[in-house]
Amino acid sequence: MKTSRFFFAALAAALSLAIALPARAEDFKNPKAVVPPQAKQNRISGGESLPPLPLPATPVRRTERKREPAPPALVGKINLNIVDGKQVTQYPSVTLDIENLMSWTNSQLKLRYRFVETDLTQFSFSPTELPVLYITGWTPLPAFSDKTKDKIREYLMAGGTLVVHANCGRMEFNESFLKLQKELFPDRPMGWLPQDHPIFSCLNKIDTMKFREGTGAWKEVPAERTLMGMNIGCRTAVIFSPVDVSWGWDANAHPIDGGTLFDQGDALKLGANMLTYVLANYEYGRAFEVTKIYHQSDLATRDQLVVAQLQHNGDWDPTPHGLPNLLKFIDTHSTLNVQFKRETVTLDDVDVLKHPLLYMTGLRDFKLSDKESKRLGDYLNAGGILFAESAMGADSFDRSFRRLIKQVLNKDLEVLKSDHPIYSNVFKIREVEYTPTVTNDHPELKQPTLEAVIKDGTPMVIYSRISLSNGWEQLPNPYAKSYSDQDALKLGTNVLVYTLTH
Repeated sequence: MKTSRFFFAALAAALSLAIALPARAEDFKNPKAVVPPQAKQNRISGGESLPPLPLPATPVRRTERKREPAPPALVGKINLNIVDGKQVTQYPSVTLDIENLMSWTNSQLKLRYRFVETDLTQFSFSPTELPVLYITGWTPLPAFSDKTKDKIREYLMAGGTLVVHANCGRMEFNESFLKLQKELFPDRPMGWLPQDHPIFSCLNKIDTMKFREGTGAWKEVPAERTLMGMNIGCRTAVIFSPVDVSWGWDANAHPIDGGTLFDQGDALKLGANMLTYVLANYEYGRAFEVTKIYHQSDLATRDQLVVAQLQHNGDWDPTPHGLPNLLKFIDTHSTLNVQFKRETVTLDDVDVLKHPLLYMTGLRDFKLSDKESKRLGDYLNAGGILFAESAMGADSFDRSFRRLIKQVLNKDLEVLKSDHPIYSNVFKIREVEYTPTVTNDHPELKQPTLEAVIKDGTPMVIYSRISLSNGWEQLPNPYAKSYSDQDALKLGTNVLVYTLTH
């Protein structure tokens, strides 16, 4: 599949912030800005003359306009002309795209939602008022105060979602937004959403997207190189398109000189997927924010087994409630006189004597340095055990993990047989339940599918391709490829007890 070098160069520029812009913002004229907004819908009543008594209402004439009940607001389009309570220089923006997207999505989902315009002074920053905040523009964003950035950060942590796209794909806007995102969450980098991300399949199946640069020919790009995101837990809380998603603009009939736009048909399907994804994850986002992480109290009368969670560069802690919940489950469902304790470590400070068990999870591609890979190999060959699982059942983490094990141990993972003692040392596990996301793709799957690397008859690496930690979290996650909550907790218990006794 051929794609334009300019397309990727433009996105690279947005990420690196390192090359000159093709044209200054003030030199660019956006034809979207001259399209008048749609008129508000009104309904005219032609059959009622008086309301039913005893309502204290003024009689309604046959041809008088009647206001219909407003549908619930889903999206708040941010008016950036008012920032920190002050009027700023007129910030150019349009409502054309979000108007069309809401209409299209409502027709696809058979629902009634609307968007409203708000500003960062009026808004309560509560996701219960507006689950989605929408920002677009084609010039650099205005500067936000630290107080406003704190409120945006709190809104996202509380379960809200930020949807952002560069009108006409302008780099001036992209650079300013990526700078803002780094200021909001310096420890949560943006990354490309992978092909198996539910945003590409939750309503419409999307494998590629057509795009056009100016008046050039249409080309295609893989879906996994269209959207960037930032995760809070296993939810993508910031959804960003560096290219114009053109929900309200037909770039086939009206190309924009100096713009990079996706095909309108493709963009509408992707936009409907975005809103479907947000709606489906709303309860997860709210529950994630209020769930408390369990900490065991220090009891001097009990021995401790430290479970060290490995930090790496692939979204290393997407399920922060998971492992603590598992440790609590073991504490209350076993007779072991051992206190499991969770610590976070890097490969630079992991010690096999202090950390006999290393736990690893993630959502994205990751890569260890040569030094880190050697440290992991030394740890495993010294008797340490690595217990890993792919959060959400993510393909990208799975590929990276298998590559890592092959590199470090020169061995492939093999499926553990059903009679392995790891399936019977605390709970006898013969069949398990999976989440609907797994059973829809693999209805025949009934048994657990742990894999391992065996050395001298004992696993030195234990791995689950299907998520365990999403089940340990016990949060309403609609897209997780996971074991059911109870089976995930039982399997996790068996694995940790097995490592303790071996």
